[in-house]
Amino acid sequence: MAQRVGLRQAVVSRERRRGLHSNVFATGLVNLYTRDIEAGIHFYVELLGFKETFRTPIEGLPDHVEFRLDGFMIGLGTVEAAKRVHGVEAAPGSPAMVLVVWTDDLDAAFDRLVTAGVPAVQPPHNTGNNNRSALLRDPDGNLVEVVAKIS
Repeated sequence: MAQRVGLRQAVVSRERRRGLHSNVFATGLVNLYTRDIEAGIHFYVELLGFKETFRTPIEGLPDHVEFRLDGFMIGLGTVEAAKRVHGVEAAPGSPAMVLVVWTDDLDAAFDRLVTAGVPAVQPPHNTGNNNRSALLRDPDGNLVEVVAKIS
């Protein structure tokens, strides 16, 4: 581990000397595109416990909403807004990615999500490294992995 940390510091130091690594960026979030923003808001707030931190427009059906869970932030943007604002043809659920959220009790969390109608891909199972996880899909088909440490 110490070697990896030392190597990372050496790479960062070299990048700074070259001007490749600077404090230009302050923060970030993962933005997911959605076909049904109301279903997405319900999933991330009511079922996963994220807190809404931003929405636009404020009145009526939003085009974009941001959420925070502890220090992790995600955003949801409509496919219509992606096309209108960025000229992007968004295809929710098709990228090769998984959103990972941690919990203290995986089995209870999984049961709660499935009971709420969230589609299960893989039920709770031990995955090694003292972890237990399950895979589900959000309303747009994006993979969501729920993980807990085995006590």
